[in-house]
Amino acid sequence: MAAFALVALSPIDPLQANIGQVALGSMSAEQVARLQAYWGVGQPLIGRYLNWLSGFLRGDLGVSLLYRQEVSQVIAEKCANSVWLMGFAWCVSGVLGIALGVTAGVRRGRFSDRLIRGGCLLVSSTPAFWIALMALIVFAVWLGWFPIGLSIPIGMDAARVSLADRLHHAALPALVLSITGIPNVALHTREKMVEVLESDYVLFARARGERTTQIVLRHGLRNILLPAITLQFGAIGEIFGGSTLIEQVFSYPGLGQAAVAAGLGSDLPLLMGIAVISAVIVFGGNLAADLLYGVVDPRVRKGGAHR
Repeated sequence: MAAFALVALSPIDPLQANIGQVALGSMSAEQVARLQAYWGVGQPLIGRYLNWLSGFLRGDLGVSLLYRQEVSQVIAEKCANSVWLMGFAWCVSGVLGIALGVTAGVRRGRFSDRLIRGGCLLVSSTPAFWIALMALIVFAVWLGWFPIGLSIPIGMDAARVSLADRLHHAALPALVLSITGIPNVALHTREKMVEVLESDYVLFARARGERTTQIVLRHGLRNILLPAITLQFGAIGEIFGGSTLIEQVFSYPGLGQAAVAAGLGSDLPLLMGIAVISAVIVFGGNLAADLLYGVVDPRVRKGGAHR
């Protein structure tokens, strides 16, 4: 309801945004009236929302006003492109974030700890679009290692596009998106690792002569695993939001770029469909984290059984 109201009450005129003032001036009153009816201009907000809701409850997301296709078809096409970015970024940011966090926690106060914390704070304080722009300038324009945008080579027939071509175009956006997701996981993992290493049972393990590597593997990783799972699956929503900016910078035709186009073009059916899909993705991530708790920690399963 909030997403629907924000777009419907936006000051953007859908006719001027999608057709242009000059083209509107050359149209007759009947043509303008048909366009207004098509874009829903002047129609009651509640009635438009109830029409969309009734269709959604029947499994019909409607037709995109911009793409002139079923919303489900547009989302499926765009989501197929975005899954390369978000899946890769989610895995890499989680693995590197946990590894860097464990390293910083174990070497607390040393140069490597200060370096990791400083790098994480610098990245987290820098806008994602600026990091993407710098990466685009350095690695695509100056060095020429990656293409400057899009998901496939320009002018190539879709049937001739190979998997290597798609991976080459998705590599740089995915790496940038991964970098923006590392600091949160790394800093939280570091704090948890420091807390574990300062505990009484770790002190007892040191007294028994266990080495730092053994302590980290036997006690540290086990105790930071549940918070790490929470952070990693909770970061799905952040990665989805970050992909919107990254896709805009790299002109990558994914779900985030479609959401921006739908918002600026007042394409309510498409924007509502993307909002629903994003909510399902975030819900699925949180549900997966809850289910994995019982797999990782048997105490969670036993507690649920007792209740």
